[in-house]
Amino acid sequence: MATPLSADGLLKALKAEGCNVVEYKSWRTHNRNHKGAWGPVNGVMIHHTVSSGEDSSVALCYNGHANLPGPLCHTVGGKSGKLYMVSAGRANHAGSGDDDVLRAVTNETALPADNETNTDGNARFYGIEIVNLGDGTDQYPAVQYDAAVRWAAAICRAHGWGSGSVIGHKEWQPGKVDPHGPVEGRGQFDMNRFRADVTERLKHPASWNPGAPSKPSASPVQEATVPFHIGRYDTTDRTITPGKWTTLPIQGVDLLAGATIYQAMVQVQADLPTGSTIQGRFYHYRPDGTRWTGPICERIGTTGDTFADFHNSGSIYATEKVRFEVAYYPADSGDQKPVTITTAYCRGLYWK
Repeated sequence: MATPLSADGLLKALKAEGCNVVEYKSWRTHNRNHKGAWGPVNGVMIHHTVSSGEDSSVALCYNGHANLPGPLCHTVGGKSGKLYMVSAGRANHAGSGDDDVLRAVTNETALPADNETNTDGNARFYGIEIVNLGDGTDQYPAVQYDAAVRWAAAICRAHGWGSGSVIGHKEWQPGKVDPHGPVEGRGQFDMNRFRADVTERLKHPASWNPGAPSKPSASPVQEATVPFHIGRYDTTDRTITPGKWTTLPIQGVDLLAGATIYQAMVQVQADLPTGSTIQGRFYHYRPDGTRWTGPICERIGTTGDTFADFHNSGSIYATEKVRFEVAYYPADSGDQKPVTITTAYCRGLYWK
């Protein structure tokens, strides 16, 4: 919780982060402060405009429309990479959202599901509207995405926040989908990936420039979109106790680590009693010992060796790890003999 930055303070923070800032009209005094509190602030929120055209989108966010007066955000992120300042005070961007989400942002803990609209977000969040149709096909150029990351990092740096203070509109208010759509060289706009990129920036001085393009490339660098391969094969016998989830190492406990988007499949081979059940699931392990657990899939034991495969796709923060675990349930509940997994392998693709 912090006092909002002044117009000069906000501008200084953004320019120090290397942002290409454009001061639009009377943005310093253009606000909705007469309608409610501006601050204390707790974080930053990412939106898309559901519009096209840089100039018209900036004008829309500055003026608003008949049903929602402007300003509609603090900054508009153009496809050119320019950041247009449209307000330094309260803006109509967040609306009402979930108090549990606000609590998580304040404490920088894992976000709960947004299932309520009982808290004024316009008082608590800085907002950026990134110019995009939001139709799932309109692409965010790399330079536009980089500018949004810099914008969020600059405000977090100024307040001493981490990336846990960054959320998407879709994580705040039920029914919202923004930000949404493909990002050049990164796949779909993913808030976990976005936060990981903010985290990376905050590890470096504000002047850090990892070589982001100054404009969309006519010939995109292919290496940015070519995935890395996962290929692990392990024939070590592993004994599985009935009814107990057991992490299954495959040449190491962690299948993946670091900020990553992935698609993976694990297959195990075991001599299971016919009709028994083996379940499997991926999970993301966090430094504090907590975890996100993926969906459970189950396979039934067959005559002879059973080959059971399990799939998952997702993304992890820079500090998280992907692991896999299994559980065995005999067909006869009175049979509590352990079983042995004789072979396990993991295959897949991941994007750093």
